[in-house]
Amino acid sequence: MASILVVAAREDWPTDRVVKTLTDRGAKVFRIDAADFPQEATLAGYIGKAHGWGGELHTSQRALDLPDVVACYFRAPNPFRLSADMSEPERRFAAAQARAGFGGILTALSCRWVNHPSAMSRAEYKPVQLAAARLAGLSIPATLITNNSDEVRAFARGIPGPIICKPVASPVFIEADELKTVYTRRLTEHDLVDLRGIETTAHLFQAWVDKAHEVRLTVVGERMFAAEVHATSPKAHEDWRSDYKSLKYMPTEVPVDIKNKVRGLMEDLGLSFAALDFVVSPSGAWTFLEANPCGQWDWIEHATGLPITEAIADELQGVPA
Repeated sequence: MASILVVAAREDWPTDRVVKTLTDRGAKVFRIDAADFPQEATLAGYIGKAHGWGGELHTSQRALDLPDVVACYFRAPNPFRLSADMSEPERRFAAAQARAGFGGILTALSCRWVNHPSAMSRAEYKPVQLAAARLAGLSIPATLITNNSDEVRAFARGIPGPIICKPVASPVFIEADELKTVYTRRLTEHDLVDLRGIETTAHLFQAWVDKAHEVRLTVVGERMFAAEVHATSPKAHEDWRSDYKSLKYMPTEVPVDIKNKVRGLMEDLGLSFAALDFVVSPSGAWTFLEANPCGQWDWIEHATGLPITEAIADELQGVPA
């Protein structure tokens, strides 16, 4: 029987919504977290001259025939959970083998993907996103990535307005068991005088774009769900993630030319799902900021009623837009 494979963290409740929607429709869903392998799940995959990858994936409760997989929803699974009896070198070796074996077989499956892990890995690089967005014809802010303070000052002198600094990769890290987030912020003249610490790693700087509001555009296959994000506090105006309580949301339409360019961007990145962020200027011009191939969408759906869960389920089942 045709099966939909879901590879996601056990505790990811947006994935729970997708799984419920699929099962309510009568679809056969097999869900697993990478953390289940190898201690709670077994894999036996084989390939030969006569056929592609076959075999089975087993948990304590269920089994999946790999050739039955017609679609895979891949969304930020947890790391492999390995035996505590291993030494650290053994754990590193075993984790690499698990990625190449378990991960390799799954990514070799010929099926519909939302999204394929290799496409997600490439698309997570902001430099790749910006290059693809520019080639697709989307407007992007002037951007510098550097660890050289002189280059930052020279960049700032060439920009007619303020510049901002934000992380090149994930803005979230854990310190002393506390989850911390690095937010986007505009640099002051004082900041530009004292840039100590820039040399320690790569930093991303961009021209500040004047905004009337921002748009979170969730793309699922050919469908686009756009929501205006209006900030009502100074903090949120700079980075809306810093003050969710001050935000107001409103469904909106995507201009036709932006839709066409976004389709080109998604095709270039090889994605069937992404959460894109845009700034909309007071004159109505759209400027692309970034695309998250594993972006959050559930709170936008809750706030606006946009049927994103249904669209993801449709994409996995091959339902036409």
